[in-house]
Amino acid sequence: MSAAAVLELVCGCPACERGLEPFTVEHFRVWAAALTLDNGKPWVVELYFELFLEDYFAGIPENWLLVPEGNAKTTNLGGLAVYLCEHRFCAEIPWAASARDQAEIGYRQAAGFIRRSDRLSALMRCYDGYRRIVNLVTGGRIQVFAADDRTGDGVIPTDAFLDELHRHPDLRLYRTWQGKLDKRGGQLATISTAGEPGSDFELTREFIRQSLPLIHAEPGFVHCRSEQLAFHEYAVPEGADVEDPEVVKLANPFSGITAEKLDRKRDTPTMTLAHWRRFSCNLATRSDMAAIAESEWMEAATDVEIPAGAEIWIGIDIGWRYDTTALVPLWWRDEEFRLLGPATILVPPRDGTSLDPALVEAAILNFRDTYQLDTVVMDTSWAEQLATWVESELGCMVVDRQQTNPMACLDYARFMEALRMGWLHHSGDQGLKSHTLNALARVLPGGDARFDRPATNRRSPDQNRRVIDALVAAAMVHSVRVAVGDREPLEIY
Repeated sequence: MSAAAVLELVCGCPACERGLEPFTVEHFRVWAAALTLDNGKPWVVELYFELFLEDYFAGIPENWLLVPEGNAKTTNLGGLAVYLCEHRFCAEIPWAASARDQAEIGYRQAAGFIRRSDRLSALMRCYDGYRRIVNLVTGGRIQVFAADDRTGDGVIPTDAFLDELHRHPDLRLYRTWQGKLDKRGGQLATISTAGEPGSDFELTREFIRQSLPLIHAEPGFVHCRSEQLAFHEYAVPEGADVEDPEVVKLANPFSGITAEKLDRKRDTPTMTLAHWRRFSCNLATRSDMAAIAESEWMEAATDVEIPAGAEIWIGIDIGWRYDTTALVPLWWRDEEFRLLGPATILVPPRDGTSLDPALVEAAILNFRDTYQLDTVVMDTSWAEQLATWVESELGCMVVDRQQTNPMACLDYARFMEALRMGWLHHSGDQGLKSHTLNALARVLPGGDARFDRPATNRRSPDQNRRVIDALVAAAMVHSVRVAVGDREPLEIY
């Protein structure tokens, strides 16, 4: 086909032929109506996506659309990418998904729109091997790749898309691309469902929701916007009944999702509450493997504080280079009231050098100066000199508690029993809470369980999500103290 014929097809855009203004919702709606979905039906743009497009076409640099699974997010984004590639001059549209499989889905949705349209097929070429779409007239292109391809530094985008941002390891790629928008007056769009509490994504999501001016709010939908960022969130309202399909429907704006369909989806034997809350209700939810439920931990909170001068034991989990060093005090008022005080958490430099041992000593001294420090429980194989210093300089007993599987399983069992029975309490310390809620329950071949990290890589970019050291320290000191009970401590040595 000649270049003249291609240009004639370009001018054949149905929205342009009607004299509609490009980069408006009406123009997009008419343009989309000429396309065919993968189910063979014409594309009718949903109202919720039109609301998102109003902000995007207004030129707002950063645009967030958070909506549960099954609401055609990726299809909508694929269509928008094709639209921009046609109408934006020399468009440069990088599209990053969390992994290769998700990137393939995004590419297929965009390429499918083109291949099912004779007009677009003549205008654009799809390169499946490269997951790339090129506008043959303007040279504009869409490039889809997995976020872990580490190719984000070289782009100068007119439009940058991030798919399922909650599954990205962190928001570094988002921030990289956000920093490049000014070069061409570009815009960034991200679509996602909920992530895990405490993740970079969820912390950013909450900060945006709390800090941006509220434009509109109704049950299941919040719209916030500033000159820099537009935020569209569809989620079950806080405190609402996630088991009520009519309530959950409020958070699922796609017309193809009904309360009846949601009810059937919830009732399937393979559906878990955690998956339902996160992917159908769009609520930040912890993994099914979480060791301690957030509600369970909150019920153990108390306003009681460890009295000054009270006898305490301290659990210490040592981490010199990557993991944190955590110190947790335990006050044993009696068998049925055991109180974990605020944790001291020391973060190492994480630059290849070790945490200064003097900082650990200073933290122990701080406990000694406030309370009557009786016993320190720790794995001495990681800190023999520290153990010697505690015994010789402070006159305190040190209990060597190595974290072998048998010992860790016993610590887990005693900790969970005390929590279940209502004997174990905590002061509400945020550091201890964070480490506790990070932990997973790993079941060993024999059926016993122990506390474990959600990721084993100590160089993980989301390091704050993998640390459980304060919980390990608390479980160690509690377990050893349980062995003593109300007897004299020396009886166990």
